[in-house]
Amino acid sequence: MARVRLSVAERREELLRAAIEQIEVRGVAAVRIADVAAALGVSNALVLYHFSTKERLVADAFAHAAQDDLAHLRKLVGRRTTALRRLRSVVRWYAPTGQAKGWRLWIEGWAVSLREPALREVARHLDREWKAALAGVIAEGVAAGEFRCPDPAATALRLTALLDGLAVQLTSYAGAVSRARAQEWVNEALARELGLPVGTSDPCRTSAPSGPSGPSGPSGTQGP
Repeated sequence: MARVRLSVAERREELLRAAIEQIEVRGVAAVRIADVAAALGVSNALVLYHFSTKERLVADAFAHAAQDDLAHLRKLVGRRTTALRRLRSVVRWYAPTGQAKGWRLWIEGWAVSLREPALREVARHLDREWKAALAGVIAEGVAAGEFRCPDPAATALRLTALLDGLAVQLTSYAGAVSRARAQEWVNEALARELGLPVGTSDPCRTSAPSGPSGPSGPSGTQGP
């Protein structure tokens, strides 16, 4: 059966998604232009027409994955509900125990970005966007009196550092920590950062303090 003729944009997206799948299966170092071409039943020349080198294909594939993640992030933070509920949704989705991006892909990306400037910029941009989104929702919650947090930016940094670290443990070291324990630690960290009671299975379900009479937040020192 003849392949459906795609526009340039459609073809690029098809190739990028195939590249992401192949990277997840084979790893960045092992994946080849030929693997991406074979997955779609197209020629190597077609892949190279759209992406001149493997390095360009890999960098653009990670950028494409990042845009998908950021689009979902914006959807979560844009919901018409309390800041606390939006924050809970974002953290649950981002956490390695949830349904966020393929963590194997991004752990590969972090490693390669140490040597590849283009990929390093993609990873840095995604990291900045995540931290800014978390800090923005936290600041909205503080302004609305839902919880207390003296430094939303520092809290966002500490939370993402915890989530990224747990992702490495869960993905790279089988048995190092259970998914249930990791989720418990995330819940406890979120509760401490927002001045909510610690010890419930989901601190975000606890009623938030209102106004100055609520419990104080963390010290506001910079995270790792």
